[in-house]
Parts: sequence; C-alpha cells; structure tokens
Amino acid sequence: MTACLAACGNAVAQQEFSALEQQQISIETKDLFERSNMFSVDFDCLPDEEYSFPLPVGKATVVNNGNDVEIVTTKGDAVKAMFGGVVRISRNHPQFGHVIVIRHDNGFETVYGHNAQNLVKVGDKVKAGQTIAIVGGKDDRVFCLFSIMVDGRRVNPEILVDVRSHNLRAQRVIVEKKGFSVDVRTERKNLADDNGVKNADANPFEKSDVVRLDLSTLKAGEWAYPLPGCKVISPYGGRRRHSGVDLKTKPNDNIRAAFAGVVTRSGPYSGYGNCIVIRHPNGLTTLYSHQSKNLVKAGQKVKAGQIIGLTGRTGRATTEHLHFEVHCPNGQRINPNIVFNHDTKRLQNAILTIRKGGGITSRRS
Repeated sequence: MTACLAACGNAVAQQEFSALEQQQISIETKDLFERSNMFSVDFDCLPDEEYSFPLPVGKATVVNNGNDVEIVTTKGDAVKAMFGGVVRISRNHPQFGHVIVIRHDNGFETVYGHNAQNLVKVGDKVKAGQTIAIVGGKDDRVFCLFSIMVDGRRVNPEILVDVRSHNLRAQRVIVEKKGFSVDVRTERKNLADDNGVKNADANPFEKSDVVRLDLSTLKAGEWAYPLPGCKVISPYGGRRRHSGVDLKTKPNDNIRAAFAGVVTRSGPYSGYGNCIVIRHPNGLTTLYSHQSKNLVKAGQKVKAGQIIGLTGRTGRATTEHLHFEVHCPNGQRINPNIVFNHDTKRLQNAILTIRKGGGITSRRS
C-alpha cells in the first residue's frame, strides 16, 4: 500500500475474488468501508513509477456522459495498468469484448475494454505501467474504452486525470460512503502557488542585471532531471558544435520540465521536430526536442517535474531520444552540464551567476 493512502478505510486490493466478482464489472468492493465510511488518497505524492496512462501515445476523449474515456491509437499498441493492483476480471464480455478490471491498492478500480488480447489473468498482481493487453477496438476502429470505478460506481475520469495531457492531477481525493451512494471530492493544490509557478512570468532581472542561483539549495519538487534513467548518446559541443545534449532511454518515454516556468514554444520547429521551450523565473530557458508528442501548449504554466512530452525522432533525428538545451537570457546556449550532472541525474553542487546581457559562470557552492 502506498504511503500516500490515508488509512481512513480498508482500501487494499483483495487477493481472491468470488465467482460474481470475476464476472460482474460493476460490483461493490467488499470491506472497502469496513473501518470507516471515508478514505483518501494523496496523488500529489505518488511516485512517478506508480502511475501510467493506459495508452501513453493515444488520443483520449471523454465519452458516455463523463463515465468513460475512449483512447484511440494504432493497431498492436500495448495497454498499460494505471496503478498497481490485482486483476479481478479478465474475460470476454458481451458489451465490452475482451475486458480487464484491476482492483488497485488505493481503493479504486480501472476497466480496460475492447482489447484484442488480454495478457493477464484473474489474481495476477500487476504494477503501474505493466502491459496487460493488446489494444483492440470495434467496427474497424482501434481504441481502448477506459473507466475508473470506486465501490462499483463509475467515477468521472477527469476528476483524477487530465485527459488531454494524460497527467495525474496533483491533489488529494476523498471518497466517502453516504448511505447507498459514494461521494468523490478533491482538495486540489493551487498550482499557481506551487513550486514557483506563481512567479513564472516574473522578470528575474527586474532589480538587478545579475541573478545568482544556488543549485544546492533547491529542494525536491523545485527541479527535475528531464529524462530519468537515460544515457548520454551525444554530449554538448565537440567537433559537431552540438548545441545541447542528446539523452536516450526508450521511445515514448516521459520528458519532464527541469524547473517551473512558462511554455513559450510548443510545436514543430525546423530540424528540432516537435519542440518545447520553457522560460524559468530563475533566468534560464530550457529546450526539449524531437518529441513524438508534446503534452503542453504555449502560454501554459508548468511545474518542475511535470511531464511535458514523449521521446521520439521527429525532425532531424536518427533514433528516438531527447535533445536538451539550456539557454541564457539573451538566447546564448550553454553546456547543460553546468546545471545537471548527467551521471548522477542530479543538480550540480554549484552557484550560477546569470547575467541579463548573456553569459553564465559557475563555482562550487
């Protein structure tokens, strides 16, 4: 059970299911409210590896009066488990075709319908992001019909997930049993006050032509390495005069904003392919390119660590990777290694002096 789950109820995935639980999609969760009529889940503190959108590169649309999400993708795509849990149903259903229902450790259940092939069976324990099925569809359309339930009741998926960006919403979700009904409400953090996003439009040089940034003082949540788990396949500079650093993991991997800021560009840009540029209130600007898909728009405020795109090979690229750049206020490119240690995937232990007219110096803090 994740530490983000408030123990107000018995929201633990069961290991064994009755015959009825293995057949009926909408069914109350036994003992969910045994200890209390309420439980809560803080999704804001959920580690990244404990959440996955079911089809990360699919186009998602809320359908059926807010009860389901239809995720359109390409034939053969893999359907992923949203959270960790136990498979309650894996069968052919007259309405939903090959369908899977997973009961999660956080008390919710998710439904994945119209699969071409189910790859898990009842009782299997699954992790978030694990492939559970091959996408199918209906009437020559390739899609997954996805739903979220609690205690057998469908929950509007947009309460938990930003369907457009595929991101899990940073919030606390409270589930309360009221007689024969279940109420789901949220306590959402104001992102305008979170991690410096409030000041994302601020001019860092308003009071001085020099900004000093002590990287060693930044706390968790105030920065993020843009592609965790990567390896450097092309460093900054060299004979190629490479303007950034190329980082590689796997196709369609999550790319994260290095710091809070405002997106100033999001779209195709010459040889960069799908490109994102973010201006940060610390005086720096970062660039991310070759994405298979951008998940943010120009003018949008983002927080540090927010997923902004998926790795790809759009533009001039021979393999799926992230091209990452760091710019000074005048647009001058600098070595990203001044900011990040690519071996440890952490900030450098340094104080940066950033000048309004361009240029940056670094000394150990």
